Amino acid sequence: MPNATFTLRSPMPASAEELYAWHARPLAFRRLTPPWEDTRVVTQEGTFGTDGFRATVRTHVVGPLNGTWVAEMYDFQPGRRFQDRELKGPFAFFNHTHDFIPNPPTTSFLEDHIEYRAPFGIPGRVFGNGIVRKRLTKVFAYRHFITASDLARHAKFAHKPRLTVAVTGSRGLIGSELVPFLTTGGHKVVRLLTGNATPPYDDGTKWVGWNPNAPIDPATLEGVDAVIHLAGDGVAGSRWNAAKKQKILASRTGPTRAVAQSIASLPVERRPKVFVCASAIGFYGNRGAEELTEDSAAGTGFFPDVVKAWEDACAPARDAGVRTANMRLGIVLTPKGGALGKQLFAFKAGLGATLGSGEQWTPWITIHDTVGAIYQALMSDAVSGPVNTVGPNPVTNHAFTKALGRVLRRPAFMWLPRTALRVMLGEIADEAILASMKVRPAKLLATGFAFDHADLEPALRFLT
Repeated sequence: MPNATFTLRSPMPASAEELYAWHARPLAFRRLTPPWEDTRVVTQEGTFGTDGFRATVRTHVVGPLNGTWVAEMYDFQPGRRFQDRELKGPFAFFNHTHDFIPNPPTTSFLEDHIEYRAPFGIPGRVFGNGIVRKRLTKVFAYRHFITASDLARHAKFAHKPRLTVAVTGSRGLIGSELVPFLTTGGHKVVRLLTGNATPPYDDGTKWVGWNPNAPIDPATLEGVDAVIHLAGDGVAGSRWNAAKKQKILASRTGPTRAVAQSIASLPVERRPKVFVCASAIGFYGNRGAEELTEDSAAGTGFFPDVVKAWEDACAPARDAGVRTANMRLGIVLTPKGGALGKQLFAFKAGLGATLGSGEQWTPWITIHDTVGAIYQALMSDAVSGPVNTVGPNPVTNHAFTKALGRVLRRPAFMWLPRTALRVMLGEIADEAILASMKVRPAKLLATGFAFDHADLEPALRFLT
């Protein structure tokens, strides 16, 4: 029985040379890994572009196909192609050809061609090849979409020099997607890390230890053009009490002020020119169906107070003349974590539920549009101050519940009343889960940001 094959060709908004360069840059494989895949690079040996470049990956392929995969890259033809083959892994045979086909004058085609053979002989091929093909179809549709989107977003600012960007929270939910986006776009990243700051392998970024409540060593910011601050204690890890609420506040204001003061303390000629800091739509509080933009006043309650203090902690950098953007993050959708990640198990089990009345507005945004919005703030001189980082079409909780049920093909008719949520979760139920915020991304739209996912149901299908 011959090997099975899979081929996907897609147009790309860049030349073949730039398409090849994007794949050659650090963390390209990480950028191309779908969020539903349990895959991570363990080690790398050699250098991309040199035959013998190897990567060892821990992965779940499909069904019983799990474990360690060792891939070797070869046949490097800059601007045109490279290949990789399985040296060790779940397949009896696997060879992947990446072709970059010119489409003059400025665009190209990306073609991925795979030859594979499932294990376990003829029975494995008869029953396994089709399953693998279905999985490859989903994975590579995702990969081609991300590649085209990233190339377009980087092309928008191709007239500007590539930056050296210091990032806190680089291993968190957003940071772990943002850093590969930056590196594949040609930017350099300095990770400011608490705890272990020793990389498991050379991932093309610089790892530096960081004390969140102390000034940053000026040497660490030497040559840094911008700082993106994403670190902060999670709000939903446990029930709130006085100590937890104080930790939520302190983990945002203290480190933010320390970073801002470190930026401001540098001489003007050595000072980063941009400071992008995470914030939250919690600024607005529970506002029913009121349309909320960056010009809307703050709400009342614990979350609005936290966010006001958080954004005020950026003052040293802002007052020193550094362009500062506060990304008021909505509900960031990714199956890797956050609100969507926590709901998936219940929804897949047919236990999806409307929360409270279901009438509360849910301002959502995909993880990929979140990364793109942060990049817009990083690169566009027109972006400063508060930036509502949400999609253009918020939905009610009831509409969200029904959409996710349809995407997963599961019933979602259950209902958790407000009283039950308060008993189960405490104060966070009213402050976050049941709060209604109909937030609009006015500033992003006014500065020319294009959303990849403006509507909820297509976004959920893409992510899951």
